[in-house]
Amino acid sequence: MRFPLPPIIEPVTDLAPYVPTVRRARVRSALRRAAPALLVYAGVRALGLVVLAGWSAANGKSAHGLLTARWDSLWYTRVADFGYGWETRLPDGSVHSNLAFFPLLPWLERLGHALTPLSYADAGLLVAWLASLAAALGIFLIAERLYGLRAGVCAVALWAVLPVGIVQSMAYSESLFTALAAWALYAVLRERWVWAGVLAALAGLTRPVGAAVVAAVWVTAAIAVARERRAGWRLVLGVLLAPLGAAGYVLWVGQRTGDGLFGYLDVQAQWGNGFDGGLAFARFVGGMLTSFPSVFAGLGLTVGVALVIWLYVVCVRRGQPPALLVYCGIVVVLALCASGYFGSKPRLLLPAFPLLLPLAVGLARWRASRAAALLAVVAVGSAVYGAFWLNGSGPP
Repeated sequence: MRFPLPPIIEPVTDLAPYVPTVRRARVRSALRRAAPALLVYAGVRALGLVVLAGWSAANGKSAHGLLTARWDSLWYTRVADFGYGWETRLPDGSVHSNLAFFPLLPWLERLGHALTPLSYADAGLLVAWLASLAAALGIFLIAERLYGLRAGVCAVALWAVLPVGIVQSMAYSESLFTALAAWALYAVLRERWVWAGVLAALAGLTRPVGAAVVAAVWVTAAIAVARERRAGWRLVLGVLLAPLGAAGYVLWVGQRTGDGLFGYLDVQAQWGNGFDGGLAFARFVGGMLTSFPSVFAGLGLTVGVALVIWLYVVCVRRGQPPALLVYCGIVVVLALCASGYFGSKPRLLLPAFPLLLPLAVGLARWRASRAAALLAVVAVGSAVYGAFWLNGSGPP
């Protein structure tokens, strides 16, 4: 008895048509997994905005104005509207130039204004809100990759409930920078070198601390080359792309001011910013500890700095990937060791989200009800503090 031969099945040699489908499936899967974290984040930020609106109304102030038209947000919108070259001279003779502000956020504000009916300030607010969600997703994916799903949700929740978390909802560059940094680091962890280089370059166009992202890419690439004894073209291209944003802007400022490589440092010095290893900050805290009632604020700052250092040591001991350690270490050092604007240090630490990962891992081990109750209490405290802060001195 003869049996028919089975048809010959040709091997699939061209996978290109299937790649977009696979990528879309991966994106949908990631969004499904991240949905609880993003909902928690949106809820915390919405609570902060509601409390801010009520507090501001009770004080006869505009919550919208506090979010879009004070401090750095005004400088960004002026760059978006008029370009670079505007400056103001203070009574002491120092000059504050808008060259101190990196260009990516103003560029996006200008783009948003051109494409929508939004003002420059409202376009900046929209960018900040969208970027904060992108940052939350990036933080989730990093924490999930390293420590699991529940740790990812907890990491996002902890970033949302930080005492100065209201800055994430302001027309400032912190949310945009954190989003770019988180996604660049995620690309490094997955060895997507070209994407890591592009995102690092964009982070370098957002804030001076973009150098931390560049360093994370370079150090991890060097480790990969030492381990594998070779460097692929994607790795080389990523390494070359990473510094282009920060270097390009700094060199442009130097050319514009006529001071070469030191032009941007001179601009920052006029603002009172510099790097002194933390001596000025230590004197500032020491002065608070010698008088009453500022001694309580001084003690709070001391405890806060000790907590930041302790968390970083824990990150090192628990073996966080080198990319996270390099990035976070540089962010912390630049924030704590800058010589000016001591009130800005809490918000300058916002992008240092790897510090939260040990806490997220510990919180993920709790029962869900206990963790949710704790986070709810902290979220309320953060919302109240954020409203009080912006209606008072606020972030400089």
